[in-house]
Order: sequence, then structure tokens, then C-alpha cells
Amino acid sequence: MLLELPEFVPNAQRLSQIFAAAAAPTFFLGAVAAFVSLMSSRLAAVTERVRTVNAIDEGDESRLQLKADLDRLRRRAAYLHSGMVAALRSGMCATVLLAVLFVTEFMGFHYAYGAGMLFIVATVFLGFALYRFAQEALIGYDGADELQ
Repeated sequence: MLLELPEFVPNAQRLSQIFAAAAAPTFFLGAVAAFVSLMSSRLAAVTERVRTVNAIDEGDESRLQLKADLDRLRRRAAYLHSGMVAALRSGMCATVLLAVLFVTEFMGFHYAYGAGMLFIVATVFLGFALYRFAQEALIGYDGADELQ
């Protein structure tokens, strides 16, 4: 045949295999994005609470005791920030994994070297993010949160 496509251009069957291989990392990446969004909204609420407490005037005797809650709020913020960074690292690993899977499948390689390790690393980062979220949730509510 005069006009023949190069071997690395996939046919319909190989394209369906590529998309099937990419399904699990794609769902993983979606879960990571939702988790980061959840932690981001909680961090915004904690940050707003810190600003509210910091705005209390030293002469306001009735609300001055709320400033004692700042250490707990700062710990919450640190846990959420650390968890978000870990979750984002997990998402980056999942994205690299998707790229590796697509490139190896598209080029017709039989093995995606390192793909399993990338998934393990992404899962470990996500596990650490969940641990940080659990730490934040354990100290997340205090009676002082009800007061302005």
C-alpha cells in the first residue's frame, strides 16, 4: 500500500485498550481533586476563624478568652495544609501515571515500567493526606467555635 500509517498510530481496538487502562487512574485523580476541594474549603473556614479571633481587641474582656483558641486553630490549618500538599502530590503522581500509560500504550510498548510504583506512591501520598485530615477532624470542633 502506498499510503501506510506508521505503526505507532493506534487502531480502534488499541484505542479502547488505552482508555480502559486509563480508567482507574482517572477515577483516582477525580477523587483526589474532590478531596483537595474539601480540605481547601475547611482551610478557608479555619483561616477566617483565625482572622476573626485575631481581630478581637485587647480591651474586649468578654471575648478575650477566645484568643486562647488560636493554637488549636493554627494546628488545624497546619494539618489541612500538609494534607492538601500530600493530596496534590498524589494527584501529580496519578497524572504522571496517566501520561506513562498513554505513551506506552500509544507507542505499542508491552510494559509500562514504573507504573505500579507510581500508583503505590500516589496511594501513599493520599493515605498521608487522609491521616492529616483525620488529625484535623479530631481537633476540628470546640465549644469556642460557636462564639463570635
